[in-house]
Amino acid sequence: MYKLSVVISVYNEEAVLNKFFNAFDNIIPKIKWDYELIFVDDGSKDQSLPILSTYVNRNLKAKIVSFSRNFGHEAAMIAGIDCATGDGIICMDADLQHPLECIPEIISKLEDGYEVINMIRLSNKSAGFVKNLSSHAFYKVVNILSSQASFEENASDFFAISKRVGDILRNNYREKNRFLRGYVQSVGFKKTNLTYNAAERAGGSSHYSLRKLFRFSISTIILYSDFPLKLGVYAGVISATLGIIALIYTWCTYSNAPSGYATIVTLICFLFSVLFVIIGIIGEYIAVLFSELKDRPIYIVEKRVNFEHRFHDTPKNERIVSGI
Repeated sequence: MYKLSVVISVYNEEAVLNKFFNAFDNIIPKIKWDYELIFVDDGSKDQSLPILSTYVNRNLKAKIVSFSRNFGHEAAMIAGIDCATGDGIICMDADLQHPLECIPEIISKLEDGYEVINMIRLSNKSAGFVKNLSSHAFYKVVNILSSQASFEENASDFFAISKRVGDILRNNYREKNRFLRGYVQSVGFKKTNLTYNAAERAGGSSHYSLRKLFRFSISTIILYSDFPLKLGVYAGVISATLGIIALIYTWCTYSNAPSGYATIVTLICFLFSVLFVIIGIIGEYIAVLFSELKDRPIYIVEKRVNFEHRFHDTPKNERIVSGI
């Protein structure tokens, strides 16, 4: 029998976890494969971890990976993939916006030989107009700027991969600054798309503010495109062209030339603003390089629960500080 690993990222989700357990228990009869549930507690400050501990005591196929602190959603999903032992791996959130009813269809696609299954969100009931618009704009901008891959619009952190793709992510995609859904879409292999409608959150509130989404967008563009670094060349060409035009204009109207104070001030402000923007862009790239050079762990595991094997072969960029 094939085995399915379901990786669930958890961060301060005490309001929804019991609803998730009930929903998953109801879907179990429809799952043809053996399964394991891997809950990755991303340093929750509420009662999420005790609630998870209670559940895994009665469901031995459920497991916990608990971080020493909050490392972020991307690190949580990578940790779950690192620990997964299934022939297929599904990553999803615990808030029930990613419908569990899609799991049987995902299994069917895995059985058909697909190794990457992108879950495309058709609508998001809990997101407002601004978030939906910004999400649409994000994919448009990234696809225009990126020379490495073309991303499916409205693809989410809800996806499925084969064991082979999971091994590639474990061994090769270990950057400190990550865009996991981008990695999944760019590894190649046989892939397909499934659609779903994101439901309302089962409880609690979203942990992604517009500020976090903006920072995440900037980081993603830097990871997948070197176009911003070339802005300095384009800005220099445009500035030189404007300078030549201004020089020709001055020669042609020399007899009636204005004092030019306002023009000079405007040009100086424009050129300095371009310069500062370019310096800021270079600074972002240097920050990414600095983060990679430090080679600090992607996440630190405080404990694991219900895992039958010890992790002698610790994945690169992981640290374990106590027990299993």
